[in-house]
Amino acid sequence: MFWNLTTLILTAVAAAAFYWLGPKFVAAFKRFDEENRSRILDERRDRGDGSAHVRHTLKVAEEQVEEIVEVRESDPRTGTPVIRFAFEGEVFATRAEAERVRAIKIGEIARGFYRELPAALAAKRHGERLN
Repeated sequence: MFWNLTTLILTAVAAAAFYWLGPKFVAAFKRFDEENRSRILDERRDRGDGSAHVRHTLKVAEEQVEEIVEVRESDPRTGTPVIRFAFEGEVFATRAEAERVRAIKIGEIARGFYRELPAALAAKRHGERLN
């Protein structure tokens, strides 16, 4: 009798949890599947694209740079609230200015990668000969 009551309660709790959390799990799996499909399509497209390495380098460099943050403050002359844009501790009046400085930073990181690439490839080749 006790075992049947425990099983019944656990089954009811599991069913309620599944009913409540089920849609969240399904949505998470759908997002994962969409991201996976998108990644596979990108990889197929990149096989025929000679400049795909540049796009990937810029993507990696962009991940290393912080995002632009909106800052609400009052204008010192008029006292009205205005929106400013901050990037790496510097405040800009417009998003376009902040995006331009961020793009320059991303470009610098990507160029640094390509400057270091010949030495990294040479070290890799040298390491492969030793093995």
